[in-house]
Amino acid sequence: MFRLRKSKSAEAELSRSLFEDLIRQHQASIYRVAYRLTGNHEDAEDLVQEALIEAFEAFGRFRAGTYFDRWLFRILRNTYIDEARARPKIVLQSLDTPMENDEGTALAREIMDWSSHPESLLLAAELDEPIQQALMSLPEDFRLVVVLSDMEGLSYEEVSRIAGCPVGTVRSRLHRARMLLKAKLKGVVPVRNVG
Repeated sequence: MFRLRKSKSAEAELSRSLFEDLIRQHQASIYRVAYRLTGNHEDAEDLVQEALIEAFEAFGRFRAGTYFDRWLFRILRNTYIDEARARPKIVLQSLDTPMENDEGTALAREIMDWSSHPESLLLAAELDEPIQQALMSLPEDFRLVVVLSDMEGLSYEEVSRIAGCPVGTVRSRLHRARMLLKAKLKGVVPVRNVG
């Protein structure tokens, strides 16, 4: 029996097309998770780009029939951790100390006021800053489970697979994170009565 095989380039094109379709379907949640992990838009965009490159290179290992977004969230998490480890420690600089250009000439520091920038105004309306600040104050492991479980609606089992820890640890981290968030947001965000 004779079978026609797709050429390597046709298979690669089909794989690329499928990957792009899946990314389009999940781009909003991918960005939301990246933003909640990094705390700012520029870093979130960089994280998404790096994670998508890694995901595309590993797409041949993705098992059809499984949740693409959960697979990608795990890559996103690992990329975030890798970048955090590689990042140099923060160096504080006085705003009073002038900067120098390549020729050694002193330059005054200018700090841009983004508060009236249209994009900032729009994003401020969409994103609740006190909640984001409280999220950023959480340890990374706690923040990850809150973002995936409470914000993205994943089950404990799915969060467990993405975070690489047992379900009991997910529940413990989630409980502790919620208590920390409740304490940090007390008086800032109205308490919702459940009952």
